[in-house]
Amino acid sequence: MAYHKCRKGAVLIISMIFVLIFSALAVSMFSISGTNVQIANNQHKVNCAFASAESGLEVTRYWLSRVLIPSSTAQSNYFSTIVDTLQSDLTANNISNFTVNNDGSIPTVTFASATGQAFEGQILIDSNTPNILQVYAVGSMGEIARTIRVCYDIEPYEYPIFNFGLATKGPLNFPGNPTIAAANANWEADMYVESTSDPIAVFVGGNTNFDGDVSIGNPAANVDLQGDVLIAGEQGQAAIDNHVFIGADTPEFPVPDTGHFQQYATGAIIDSSTDISDSMTLSNVTIKAGTNPYFGGNVIIQGILLIESPNKVTFSRNVSLKGLIVAEGDVHNPQPGTNTIGFCGNFDTDSYPQDPQFDAIRHETGSSIVAPGFAASFAGNFSTLEGVMAVSGLHFSGNANAQIKGTIINYSDTAAVVEGNATMNFDRVGTTKIPAGFDLYRELDYNPTSYSIIF
Repeated sequence: MAYHKCRKGAVLIISMIFVLIFSALAVSMFSISGTNVQIANNQHKVNCAFASAESGLEVTRYWLSRVLIPSSTAQSNYFSTIVDTLQSDLTANNISNFTVNNDGSIPTVTFASATGQAFEGQILIDSNTPNILQVYAVGSMGEIARTIRVCYDIEPYEYPIFNFGLATKGPLNFPGNPTIAAANANWEADMYVESTSDPIAVFVGGNTNFDGDVSIGNPAANVDLQGDVLIAGEQGQAAIDNHVFIGADTPEFPVPDTGHFQQYATGAIIDSSTDISDSMTLSNVTIKAGTNPYFGGNVIIQGILLIESPNKVTFSRNVSLKGLIVAEGDVHNPQPGTNTIGFCGNFDTDSYPQDPQFDAIRHETGSSIVAPGFAASFAGNFSTLEGVMAVSGLHFSGNANAQIKGTIINYSDTAAVVEGNATMNFDRVGTTKIPAGFDLYRELDYNPTSYSIIF
């Protein structure tokens, strides 16, 4: 009986032990649950801060994508020019919730005031890397912040117009059987025709043989192809349906800086007293305004031929261009009856001569005829074009069987006419990205490999 008395109350003690264990487990589970909630809440704040930084970065990238810096701007003024451009653009568009201070700082932009979700930023240029713009976006959510940094390379701006082999503001007329070929890939022979005021953007009187696509800016315009149609390897209506694009995006027609070339015109000056009746070589020559010269013999042009406005320049015989023809016309007031360049004989181009006198101009590549405001006509054989031809009015009436290493640009609203059975073979792979005379701006080119999360 004494033994059984000693075991009384053991169940109660064991029960209490289990109660304590389960209580401890419950407290532990509650503590763990609370910690998990806090971790999840912190992670949510981190994600919101990161999302705020990403949103701020995208807003900043949008406005930076609109910035163009004149190419004449000194590197030391890149930063102030970028800031001034941003401020002016934001003001012009009535944007007040996103601003940029003179020091490049971007004041806080609040996304959600109740939660404290916001972003701020900074743009800057390190003097050791003057061609790189750094952008910092700091996103916050309450007391938590995350920072993203990206960089932009400040580089020459490449105009989309140079994605085409032939681009004209006015319509394009081929009375005969044209062949617009590509030497390597079809895109080299792509054409853009704006034709704002003419419902027939492209007219072909004979058979059409185009390697590239045809983009037409005027949504109300169309093509009139009267013979057999072959475009980009397809025939008939399928070729038109698949390779003629009506209402295409309108690229800018950049106006080259002809004044840039004056520094190279260090040779003779041709005026009304100059004898130009015989064959001659023109090296870095200037034709004075109002001369209206008629060259009686064959002409070799070396380096630059600078033509002042107004002028009617006529080459009665063959022309071999080993350099650049630059005419200082007004593209906004072309006066086609006053400013003209006429080639009556054969025309071909080649690279600069090797003589030291052309060393200064030798780096000006990618262009052959830069003559905004001047109408150009070719009545003889047109065989080669080493670079861009930019004119206000274009007429081929001779035998155009040419290899073209650049874009032909017509600024005139009147039709560009290519008569006869013309063949233009565009060889634009490896051509100069920024043709001479068209280095007008610097753009901010986003470098995706620079993306980094600071903290």
